[in-house]
Amino acid sequence: MKTGPPSPAAVVELDGLSVRLGGRPVLSDLHASLAGRAIGLLGPNGAGKTTLLRTLLDFFHPSAGGARVLGQEITGNGKELRSRVGYMPESDAFIAGQTAVRFVRLMAELSGLPPRAALERAHETLFYVGLGEARYRRIGTFSTGMKQMVKLAQALAHGPRLLMLDEPTNGLDPPARSRMLELIRDIRDRGETHILLSSHLLADVESVCDEVLILKQGRVAACCNLTEQRRANRSFVELELTSAAPGFGEALAGLGCEVALAGERRLKLVMPPAVAVRDLFQVAARQQVAIRRLDCKRDSLQDIFLRAMEDDRGGV
Repeated sequence: MKTGPPSPAAVVELDGLSVRLGGRPVLSDLHASLAGRAIGLLGPNGAGKTTLLRTLLDFFHPSAGGARVLGQEITGNGKELRSRVGYMPESDAFIAGQTAVRFVRLMAELSGLPPRAALERAHETLFYVGLGEARYRRIGTFSTGMKQMVKLAQALAHGPRLLMLDEPTNGLDPPARSRMLELIRDIRDRGETHILLSSHLLADVESVCDEVLILKQGRVAACCNLTEQRRANRSFVELELTSAAPGFGEALAGLGCEVALAGERRLKLVMPPAVAVRDLFQVAARQQVAIRRLDCKRDSLQDIFLRAMEDDRGGV
């Protein structure tokens, strides 16, 4: 494990982190430095996402390596970490018969707030997530969507610097899912709290996060900055011509495009940022080439994820 000072900008740093549970390796040699305002944690079921979150909270202990959260070593600092981190678990963990306000107050006190402040924050956060009118109802009577909002409220109540969300839209219908994502984006945009969002839904991560860590079988498959990826993203184009044009591909390569022939009348291109679609038509006009069909798209999080799942070596 590194002995040097942590990066002041990093929210989460993984230094060869490995975790074994029941004698079986679950996380293996994870390396990453994540500094985004909203960080996405992606991977198929069983990839180790929840285990990583619980390890960062010091619930599980590393078998090798280590990690830092908000610049602090996780091992032996669980109580202090949990006072600075809000955690919304995937599974329900309510006390039967408690009202929403009593439950959120209790969780705020366990995170370090004095009773009076915890009660005030319980009321505030329940109104914030849209449960102000239902805060004196017993949680057992709540719908799935309301229970998810209670879990979000208890994670926010003590004013954490980092909010860990494990599958926050799990089981939600489209309107409730949209509302949950809207709240998460609002928390992100306020700039007071970093977000670590674990999900198997690519659309949720892409709509919220500016950085992503992808796990596969307990290892880092990819780690990238989505903001930079979008800024530098190249366009992928498929062209179909009305007839064969042998010199057309060479002319497009002269613009700086990467060209692959997919048949006599079909070409696949990767366009550099300086080249626009109109430039392709100008070249076609000069060469008297007729374009029958043009499809243009940009690299998406889905493309990044699929490449990471296909590449056993990992990395992006």
